[in-house]
Amino acid sequence: MRVSLKNITNPSIPLAVFLVGSCFALWMSAYVGERFSTLSTQNTSIVESLQSIFLPNSLLSNLASIALTLLNAFLVAQINNRYTIIRTRTFLPILIFLMLMGTWNPTHVMIGANLGLTFFILALFYFFGMTRDRKASEQAFMGSFLISLCSLLINPLLFIIPVCWIGFMIFQSFSLRTFLASVFGVLSPWVLYLSGSYLLHPGFDFLQLLHVSIDIDFNISTYSLSEIIYAASLTLIMIIGVIGMNSISNSDAIKTRNKLNFLLLMLISLLILSFIFKNQFLSFLPMIALVYSMLISHPLTLKQDNFHVILFLIFCLINIAFVISKYFLF
Repeated sequence: MRVSLKNITNPSIPLAVFLVGSCFALWMSAYVGERFSTLSTQNTSIVESLQSIFLPNSLLSNLASIALTLLNAFLVAQINNRYTIIRTRTFLPILIFLMLMGTWNPTHVMIGANLGLTFFILALFYFFGMTRDRKASEQAFMGSFLISLCSLLINPLLFIIPVCWIGFMIFQSFSLRTFLASVFGVLSPWVLYLSGSYLLHPGFDFLQLLHVSIDIDFNISTYSLSEIIYAASLTLIMIIGVIGMNSISNSDAIKTRNKLNFLLLMLISLLILSFIFKNQFLSFLPMIALVYSMLISHPLTLKQDNFHVILFLIFCLINIAFVISKYFLF
């Protein structure tokens, strides 16, 4: 018997509302179950100011994070529609992104990380518009400017800039003009931020910003069995998804394949950074969820066979089972 995800990839309005509402319920189950999270180490005054307004684990902070997440889900849909990363209209990137964000309850208190994700998605809009344009200095400047704004919230994200330059090469748009525009785009927010901080606080310690804690001591015993199984399952699903994506990517346009390769490179880079800067691992989760959802949605949407339908159902069951085991059983 042949089954299909057609009703999920192109849902009716009532079904789409139901699916988003289900992800919302998944999100609020952590709040209702009082499975609260602790904040990761953050040394930026901007994040501290946000957290003074939106108290962690409060209803207001959850609602603010949900609002940002819905905005980011909307931007995910727009970036796919504009650049045809998946060569058909599909609801899966939105659904998978919302499901991951609902399941990963530590992201519910990370107002700065969710706001940073908005800047990150907007930067992708500019970078994806650089394809085969070595004079795309405006896009290079604005994309790097937005990534730099994001790094004001998550300092280690500055190290993603070289990955963006590799992306310029993938898009065949790397030149001295785009490189210099990117450098100036990165410097601009930091110059404004440091200048403003010095004017408002003459005793401002600039060296404190240069102190970034690196902790690569990975100890698997610090994670519960359910977390290990969940992470391993998502990794296996992604590996299968990448294999499926590569098997059908020849049917995509070259510029689409370049975007997919850049997203895969970005996912690997974000995972590496999250392990190097383990104290800010939680801050990287929203961006990882975004890139993961865009990549895995490609084969799930385009390969309408029983195997990939079952793979999607397994993905959903794994997330639901993880929530139940984490919030209500242990």
